[in-house]
Amino acid sequence: MTLDLLYFAWVRERIGQPRERVETAAATVTDLVAELRRREERYDLAFSDLKSLRVALDQELSDFDAPLAGVREVAFFPPMTGG
Repeated sequence: MTLDLLYFAWVRERIGQPRERVETAAATVTDLVAELRRREERYDLAFSDLKSLRVALDQELSDFDAPLAGVREVAFFPPMTGG
C-alpha cells in the first residue's frame, strides 16, 4: 500500500523533511515505524522513544497498535501543550 507520511516539529527536524510517500506492507503503525527505523539512522533517531510521539491516521488521533488497512495518511508529532 502507498501511504503519505507527515512529520511535525522535532520529528520533521530529525527526519529532515515534512512529508513523504512510502510503499509499505506494514500491518500496523508499529510495523511501519519498525520498517522506517531500519531504513536510515535519522528515522531510528526520530522513532527511538515512541512514548514521546503521537500518531494520527487520516487526521484522527490513534495509537501505535492501530491497523493501517484503508489508511491513506499517517502523521507523527510530539504531544501538544497548551498555553
